[in-house]
Amino acid sequence: IPQISYASTAPELSDDRRYDFFSRVVPPDSFQAQAMVDIIQALGWSYVSTIASEGSYGEKGVEAFTQLSKEAGGICMAQSLKIPHNPKLEDFDKAIQQLLETPHSRAVIIFASEEDIRGVLNATKRANQVGHFLWIGSDSWGSKGNPILQLEDVAVGAVTILPKRSSIEGFDEYFTGLTLENNRRNVWFAEFWEENFDCRLLSASKREDTSRKCTGKERIGADSKYEQEGKVQFVIDAVYAMAHALHNMHRDLCPDHPGVCPHMDTAEGKILLKYIRNTSFNDNISCILPLKENRELCWLEELQWPDGEQEVPISVCSLPCKTGERKKRVKGMPCCWHCELCDGYQYQYDETSCRLCAYNMRPNPNRTACQPIPIVKLEWHSPWAIIPVFLAMLGIIATIFVMATFVRYNDTPIVRASGRELSYVLLTGIFLCYIITFLMIAKPDVAVCAFRRIFLGLGMCISYAALLTKTNRIYRIFEQGKQTVTAPRFISPTSQIAITSSLICVQLLGVLVWFAVDPPNTIIDYDEQKTINPKLARGVLKCDITDLQIICSLGYSILLMVTCTIYAIKTRDVPEDFNEAKPIGFTMYTTCIVWLAFIPIFFGTAQSAEKLYIQTTTLTISMNLSASVALGMLYMPKVYIIIFHPEMNVQKRKRSFKAVVTAATMSSRLSQKPNERPNGEAKTELCENPAADPMSQATKKTYVSYNNLRI
Repeated sequence: IPQISYASTAPELSDDRRYDFFSRVVPPDSFQAQAMVDIIQALGWSYVSTIASEGSYGEKGVEAFTQLSKEAGGICMAQSLKIPHNPKLEDFDKAIQQLLETPHSRAVIIFASEEDIRGVLNATKRANQVGHFLWIGSDSWGSKGNPILQLEDVAVGAVTILPKRSSIEGFDEYFTGLTLENNRRNVWFAEFWEENFDCRLLSASKREDTSRKCTGKERIGADSKYEQEGKVQFVIDAVYAMAHALHNMHRDLCPDHPGVCPHMDTAEGKILLKYIRNTSFNDNISCILPLKENRELCWLEELQWPDGEQEVPISVCSLPCKTGERKKRVKGMPCCWHCELCDGYQYQYDETSCRLCAYNMRPNPNRTACQPIPIVKLEWHSPWAIIPVFLAMLGIIATIFVMATFVRYNDTPIVRASGRELSYVLLTGIFLCYIITFLMIAKPDVAVCAFRRIFLGLGMCISYAALLTKTNRIYRIFEQGKQTVTAPRFISPTSQIAITSSLICVQLLGVLVWFAVDPPNTIIDYDEQKTINPKLARGVLKCDITDLQIICSLGYSILLMVTCTIYAIKTRDVPEDFNEAKPIGFTMYTTCIVWLAFIPIFFGTAQSAEKLYIQTTTLTISMNLSASVALGMLYMPKVYIIIFHPEMNVQKRKRSFKAVVTAATMSSRLSQKPNERPNGEAKTELCENPAADPMSQATKKTYVSYNNLRI
């Protein structure tokens, strides 16, 4: 038996295999489910919950919505709740509490009966959550007033679905004109009359809640509220569909035959169904337009939201990640993610991944790309450079002053007694120790790096080679003088210069080998100042010289320094009237202390972000101090005498080599305690008068004078 429904919307009725004789003039719930999906996408919501009344209407509607939202993509389900048959208040309260477990899911799809919708809204009010939820209601809510009666504040912002329909003006005229007299054919009309006008008819009335009698003169719409039922259009469409089908069937089966002919009377339901499905007519109400792919929801701007919100509220599982953050999706929930910052030296490659910048790059401030790491070097105006440069300039001025003084008074006894040749060599080394400060701070390039390699250890090498030659000469003179009156070999100025030059050549040879094996070059070191915070990262422009190479370059000079210190210790008891052993000793002791302090500072800062500055400053200050100690202890007293006490800068009487050695030996013995002297004697032996020795005149030509020795 063919059927035509004007209100049945269950999706399963579209199954032709089970309901092949069923037809309807209203769209199935899957259509309004699709409309809900479109609305949610238009509002930018991606995280929603559903509530359904138990039964075919609610469950099938939610099922259709869930399926369509999956197909559309970008919509995730937070909760899917069901209201049981004959629910209690606790059931509604429980449903609201479950919805609140996912507070970011404010949008709620509701496929439920009027009573269940009202129960949900009441539970929301009891939970003091008015304005929190954003309702999307199915056609069971539609434009009805009963579900939200006295609950309007809870329903503010709700969007409900209804099939497209129009009000039938002719039906309003017909229905408002109905009376008890002209509508006796409808057996339920009397009961409607009593309910509508809140009165009692005298005959067979079932109302007992009012005593007011109906007069029969009441009029619908004038004496009562009237609003056309929303399904009137579909009722008319259903009747017209059946009428047109029967008319067409009669025309084909019973031509020129009034009434039902035998062919039509015996026709099976399949034949009538065929005519129903092929029926078309104009209902003179509205034009039916095909659904377009690009649907525009023009009513969005007219929506009113809870709490007077002007912008569209959000209902998303996770807010969009900030710039420089990547999405770490929650398993099984494509709409939910955690935002993780692309930390360290990473930048945001796309919305779900970060990538590491190249070694010479760092992320830009918003971490969307990489940018070059700034290049730095030790600047002249830096405090790390100002101090060593200031010391070096003072040292250079002092060195030039001393050298100029020695040149000016080159032939005076003090200058000659200091060993002029080695003094100038030593002053040159001191000058180079100061000069290296400027090379260490200058902007690195190939030339600067080459000069650094040459002069880094050369100044110290020249200084300590000269001092070592001096101390060795003193030591050999007095050691040999204890055994013989013959002067040691290689104590002449020429020999001393040759020995010093040989020692310096070893340093230069090492530098040449270094040049051959590893030519000088500049590098940008991005690891030295690659801090945890990329904003502070810097690339350091420097010469291609490692810490180990610096120590190796200085190692030979340090070896000379240690050897010189040993000789200074051995000659510490020689009287200072005859030599520079004690000033040299004090110089070497102080220098050793300076370099012992340098080593832990230099290597202790190898992992520091300020390594370039600390190590350069430490190295240059150490070299400045070493040069200043030698300059101050060995030359400043002489310069003071030359300038301020010229009366002391005179030649004393000459002493023979034997007299010098004997005096040194006696001075050493006199410095011993009485009980340590031979036989406990305490006697003074003077060797100042060469005439006391009868052999002195005969052997005078074999002695070497004090001035000639230049001890």
